[in-house]
Amino acid sequence: MRLRRLLAVLLGATLAAGSVPTAAGAAVDREGTGIDSRPAPRSVEGWPAATPSSLGLRARAIRRGAAEARRLDSTCFAVVRDGRLAGEWSWRLPRDEPREVFSITKSVTSTLVGIAVRDGDLRLDDPVSTYVPQWRGTPSESVTVRNLLSNDSGRYWSMQSDYADLLAARSRTRYAVSLPQQHAPASAWAYNNAAIQVLEPVLERATGMPVARFARKRLFEPLGMTRTSFITDRADDAAVFYGLRTTCLDIARLGRLHLGGGKVGGRRLLDRSYVRRAVGRSSTVHNAAYGYLWWLNRPGALRGATDAVDAQGQPLRPVSGQLAPSAPEEVFAALGFGGQVLLVDPTTRTMVVRLGLPAQPGEAAYGFTNAARVLTRAVR
Repeated sequence: MRLRRLLAVLLGATLAAGSVPTAAGAAVDREGTGIDSRPAPRSVEGWPAATPSSLGLRARAIRRGAAEARRLDSTCFAVVRDGRLAGEWSWRLPRDEPREVFSITKSVTSTLVGIAVRDGDLRLDDPVSTYVPQWRGTPSESVTVRNLLSNDSGRYWSMQSDYADLLAARSRTRYAVSLPQQHAPASAWAYNNAAIQVLEPVLERATGMPVARFARKRLFEPLGMTRTSFITDRADDAAVFYGLRTTCLDIARLGRLHLGGGKVGGRRLLDRSYVRRAVGRSSTVHNAAYGYLWWLNRPGALRGATDAVDAQGQPLRPVSGQLAPSAPEEVFAALGFGGQVLLVDPTTRTMVVRLGLPAQPGEAAYGFTNAARVLTRAVR
């Protein structure tokens, strides 16, 4: 029972990506930034607001998307195009109240790595053992930062380890570092929370400051993500694989940074080349739908978080396809358990954001395909 409950907390991105599509909900009757009759404001928390039609979007499709999101226990929903807010809704919580977004955190962590790369603090092909001396002289010595970002590090993974023991550890970083090597680096793919947590000491030692402080100083403050922060464990380690609290309109700023190729408001935080590698192409031959801790809509071999594998870490039932075949291949997303979605389409410069409560057993869950359907129906 304990393992099942802990599993429910962290199964994040892939369950969200593979949720069963559901029919759109009943259309909302009135336009605006909510479901009441108030006129749309000129701006909301720094986001300029505009009518959907002025942005080349279908208002009815956005309202239908909001109605579906509400029906599926969402706490907020927003659609942004060209940096302007076409519509946003909040339920249950005030729009400015932070909430946990689980594995969306991973995409934030990828961004922090990209900032450190631009700053010259580390390189993607650095051995992790440069920053984690415990791995020197072990089979993990050749694992690189790039392997951790791509989820093909070959580090040990099991359901018990990743979804129970890791969460229960006083220091999740110490636990993650102590695990053994299971497969050769780059030879197998696994949605490995513990391996990703090792980016916490990598970032801390490379940048010379705790990850929570580095994130606030170098990412959240420059982007205006004033309601975003990291959760830390009992050892004061930031949980870089799941521990972020944020809001719909705050996390949309992360999407806007990537739409801008790493630049926002005239300030460059990421090299354009890093953005291309993170969200513009598959990072591993083992999973076409994965960049650097971001999910992609690229066609090819697909892997899920808990797919059955053989002793070499290869899938027992290989699957090929695309997360949302009707959406552009260039679409990418930050995803988390319970249908937390930041979906970004660089071809139309449109974003769909949904945060909310996990689905109850037997209920339809929100996910990548729901947000992609809003995108394809709304864009003219």
